[in-house]
Amino acid sequence: MKKVTYIDAITEAMAEEMERDESVFLLGEDIGLYGGVFKATKGLQKRFGAERVIDSPISEVYIAGGCVGAAMVGMRPIPEIQFADFITPSMDQIIQQAAKLRYRSGGQWTCPMTIRVCCGGEVGGGLYHSQINEQWFFSQPGLVVVFPSTPYDAKGLLKSAVRGEDPVIYFEHKRLYRSIKEEIPEDDFTVPIGKAAVRKEGRDVTIVAYGLMCHKSLQAVESLEKDGISVELIDMRTLRPWDRETIFESVKKTSRVVLVQESHKTGGVMAEISASITEELFDYLDAPIVRVCGIDVPMLPFAPPMEHYFLPNAEKIARSVKKVMEY
Repeated sequence: MKKVTYIDAITEAMAEEMERDESVFLLGEDIGLYGGVFKATKGLQKRFGAERVIDSPISEVYIAGGCVGAAMVGMRPIPEIQFADFITPSMDQIIQQAAKLRYRSGGQWTCPMTIRVCCGGEVGGGLYHSQINEQWFFSQPGLVVVFPSTPYDAKGLLKSAVRGEDPVIYFEHKRLYRSIKEEIPEDDFTVPIGKAAVRKEGRDVTIVAYGLMCHKSLQAVESLEKDGISVELIDMRTLRPWDRETIFESVKKTSRVVLVQESHKTGGVMAEISASITEELFDYLDAPIVRVCGIDVPMLPFAPPMEHYFLPNAEKIARSVKKVMEY
């Protein structure tokens, strides 16, 4: 076992997959000589060469489109979108090409492409450097969407994504890059796509979260335990396809649900989870489902106090849990 940061786990996963499979290559802005804006690809161009760690033009449509074409002819590209805020120019290639390729060709073609997307707030980035837009891709059939919250999952899910046959949107929260460390195996391992993790078992209420919000939820759980409230915390890990079995079994046990996401409330991942629980498990519920989400605004403010107000935090999560417990 060895202790690594979230971003080191991502770097290791890419290096090991490139070592294992010569069809794996990287493409993105400043990822080669500079090693990436957050240094996720530091040293990889020197190790694997400029033919496999490629500095791209500042063009997300080129990055996505070029990798779709490469995937169609047998390569396994890992393109990097430097910030989630810049992914919109590539939407045609992702939605119209990558997501539909297997379906429209009757399975004759696949698109084994893993798009790394740096995202998230709590960094004072404001417009262009703080967005979290996983809901855009969560609703699109044909895509896989993953969002690890720990170094172990960051490495294991990235390896699973690269080895799969479908296009994967791999969200990585910049706030987690160097703020958490975890012991992970030195031997090769993967984390299965589509399987959630129960981070803490409990009996009174279920919290479902992903990414940075898992850590905010854990902070809330610590305070709630002092009040005698037993919380079960589920980390989704994969958003599409999401683990219905694990979430539903927890809801049947606790009968109360709080759903947490950083992105804005309307049309988000947790809206779908809430609807599915209501449709299939209504008779199990002892209280209305509560969502703790970002506020519906076009962008996060730059000012840290305002950003804090707009985003979910441990206090808001704990308050929502108490609300469903008192219903």
